[in-house]
Amino acid sequence: MFVAAPGVAGATDAANPCQLGWSNTEPRSCAQANVGLAPVWTLGNGICAGMLTASGTAFDGPLWQYSEARGAVHSVEMRIAQGFSPLGEWAPTILACDVTAIVDWRNLDTGQSGTVSKYVPAGNTSTRPMLMHVGTGPGRVQLTMRTDRPSIPVSTEVVVP
Repeated sequence: MFVAAPGVAGATDAANPCQLGWSNTEPRSCAQANVGLAPVWTLGNGICAGMLTASGTAFDGPLWQYSEARGAVHSVEMRIAQGFSPLGEWAPTILACDVTAIVDWRNLDTGQSGTVSKYVPAGNTSTRPMLMHVGTGPGRVQLTMRTDRPSIPVSTEVVVP
């Protein structure tokens, strides 16, 4: 199951109409689209059965100065978490293994493609997700997430403003 829903961020005040980022050279619309992926089932280190979940935001940018990808435009910022807790966020997490998350992307409008990866330790659960920046450019983008271990990849499409 996956979800991709477009959306637009609203203005926050007249003096600073866009909180997404700042720019002295080009306009900022703060256009955003949410992206979600089904869980990626994987075998982690050794015989550990694991599950990665990912969600994110596609944006036009630029991102503000304190973000992980300062100044990024027309990209997707993914939040990747390990496992799940059947009794709530403060209970122990199950299905968490050390793996490297890999996102393969293809811009269906421009034909550009690429791969981004990030090591995600088992301790990075939904309360402490890892951030991964995917610089796709504007347009319809197909995202496929997998791991560096045996896994069942998942895909979705999102429109990057």
